[in-house]
Amino acid sequence: MATCATVTVTLPQIAKMIDHSLLHPTITDSEILAGLKIAEKLKVAAACVKPYSVPIARDILEDSGVLICAVIGFPHGNSTTKIKVQEAEEAVTEGAQEIDMVVNVGKVLGGDWEYVTNEIRAINDTVVKHGAALKVIFENDFLEEHHIVHLCKICSVIPVAFVKTSTGYGFVKQPGGLYAYQGATVPHLQLMKANVGSNVHIKAAGGIRTLDELLVAISVGASRIGASATEAIYQEAVARGIGMLPIRVALPSLGKAQSDAS
Repeated sequence: MATCATVTVTLPQIAKMIDHSLLHPTITDSEILAGLKIAEKLKVAAACVKPYSVPIARDILEDSGVLICAVIGFPHGNSTTKIKVQEAEEAVTEGAQEIDMVVNVGKVLGGDWEYVTNEIRAINDTVVKHGAALKVIFENDFLEEHHIVHLCKICSVIPVAFVKTSTGYGFVKQPGGLYAYQGATVPHLQLMKANVGSNVHIKAAGGIRTLDELLVAISVGASRIGASATEAIYQEAVARGIGMLPIRVALPSLGKAQSDAS
């Protein structure tokens, strides 16, 4: 008989695995405010916001234990390095404790690794100087495995705090003309885990909307999850009996991320 893999968790631990994402292009100020209140109530790891929302996030989340994470060069990473550095500088000066930056995907695909390395290092230096942490978004949907491996090695040498799978908006044109994305997949997370340094964490983002998908991502190496479905994941955990005391939860044999990649 096959043994079912399990993980032991508490409700606060699950919350502290999540960066609550408030990044949709159409999100309004009132929706941002409501999302920040959810982040505060559930005590997630961080609220992930656009740069202009950092001041309101600071006002809401001060002394809450919830970090403020601002995105830079989001979602396509095409700003100049100088602009990305300035954007990061302003965000951390305004109160962001974490920065999620998007690499210049075209430079990655073109193999201009010197440019890519210099840009990541410049932003990391700026962020670290202010006592904040940098997460580097690869946007794996656009990349081949060797690009992911090379980015992991660059980020490990610098080093940055986190490497991150996706923005959640890396839509790739399909043969029929429809744009779609996979986001965080188990094979990509395993590849990143195998090639990133022990001092660099992994954030899985893109398409993680259920508790099982979160647990699968954590089980293969992610220590942080980007999600907009935070409240639904939290309520699912409550419904499954996860509370303040540690409880053993069975991992699904096939997570969504795995089936998407098959």
